[in-house]
Amino acid sequence: MEGISEVAKSKQQLIIEEWNGSSSTKLFKTATIFASPSLSIHRSGSRFNHVWRRVLQAFVPEGFPGSVTPDYVPFQVWDSLQGLSTYIRTMLSTQALLSAIGVGEKSATVIGATFQWFLRDLTGMLGGVLFTFYQGSNLDSNAKMWRLVADLMNDLGMLMDLLSPLFPSAFAFVVCLGSLSRSFTGVASGATRAALTQHFALQNNAADISAKEGSQETMATMIGMALGMLLARITIGNPFAIWFSFLFLTMFHMYGKFYC
Repeated sequence: MEGISEVAKSKQQLIIEEWNGSSSTKLFKTATIFASPSLSIHRSGSRFNHVWRRVLQAFVPEGFPGSVTPDYVPFQVWDSLQGLSTYIRTMLSTQALLSAIGVGEKSATVIGATFQWFLRDLTGMLGGVLFTFYQGSNLDSNAKMWRLVADLMNDLGMLMDLLSPLFPSAFAFVVCLGSLSRSFTGVASGATRAALTQHFALQNNAADISAKEGSQETMATMIGMALGMLLARITIGNPFAIWFSFLFLTMFHMYGKFYC
């Protein structure tokens, strides 16, 4: 909400101040307009600070840092770094999975690849439903433990995708196991995230925190996808480089888990 309020008016000078914010406790002055007799505008702070503040509003909750708990920043930093490593590894595992399905080979059939992908997704959906049925009521307690479980299962799922080209005779079993692991991740991480969001909210702003977390995740996803495609291109045809990169990023991912 932008508002313009007349602060002072005299015979010689008219002063108007521009403020930005959503409530009286979160307002900050962005500009001052002087009319005496010529019109002049003085912005509060440099133009860079003004632009930076606008950009920051898309990624942090309103009223930051006073609207969140002190542990919000370190948690989000490590969570974003973890997400970045995950998206980079996803590109490597997806490349291996597509190779195992037969993308690029003349002998591969469209219907065969479609059926294998459908079976993989179906297994993940059923796994998510079963996990919710058996553990849904337990996710409110020990949120950090379940987030750790979710990350471990996600790492296992990507590992199965990366292993799939090595076991062509058991391809369907390997990829379905990986999809099953990731289905547990989706349920557990989504449910526990709500509990953590409530913990961070100090001004009844859980929805705002959740929305800004989505923006942060989107940015991490785009950067991770770009870096992942670059890494996949560099390591293509080099199994040692692929496995070294995957294992290094996995260890970094689990290291970051101890900080968030």
